[in-house]
Amino acid sequence: MYKSLIPNMLTSANLVLGICSILCTYSQDYTLGSLFILLALVADGLDGRAARFFGVSSEIGKEMDSLCDLVSFGIAPAFLAYVYCLKDYGYFGWAVAIIFALCGAWRLARFNVNVSVVHGFFMGLAIPAGGCLVATAIWFFRSVGLETTALAPAFPFAMLIVAYLMVSQVHYPDFKGKGEKIFFLSKIFAVVLFASILFLGREALLSALLFALFSTYSVFGLFNFCLSFLLRK
Repeated sequence: MYKSLIPNMLTSANLVLGICSILCTYSQDYTLGSLFILLALVADGLDGRAARFFGVSSEIGKEMDSLCDLVSFGIAPAFLAYVYCLKDYGYFGWAVAIIFALCGAWRLARFNVNVSVVHGFFMGLAIPAGGCLVATAIWFFRSVGLETTALAPAFPFAMLIVAYLMVSQVHYPDFKGKGEKIFFLSKIFAVVLFASILFLGREALLSALLFALFSTYSVFGLFNFCLSFLLRK
């Protein structure tokens, strides 16, 4: 019983941090709202490892983890993006935020169903990666002083692309062992993209580093999957 306390606390911390992000966003503290989502990622990454370490993995823990992920990486980023920028687009902004959260929920449900079938890769962009991409993007834009008007109309369409990637059939590497082949050209592309973002955001290095990490992974997976598809023909 006591062994399950630590992983359960970490899972609960994921949810608490997601709610903290929503509250900070409501208060228009977008930087702190973004940071709480990133902290939720840390808690999310530790709870499963703690459960396996103590040998207390359970079905209820897995379901609780998914529900917490939906709040922290689906609802919180969607609300953050809406209050930060999407509200300027009226009902279209509503639709983008709702679609993002719905796609996150669908991604989690599909993952739970296919967890014993899909190995070596993630089918679609994982919701923590999608949520953190939105959070780090907003933190980065604010750090470099980019106004929301300068993001129009790219930001809402970028959100829709990320939402689509979460429910897509694109194979993303999970870096846990043998999985999808990663092409050398894809690695070069990832390095160039990562370095380019760091160079452009060198005045706000920490936010640029995290934004580069999540954006490069998101685009890299799509690039590698498309390259694999083309070379099969």
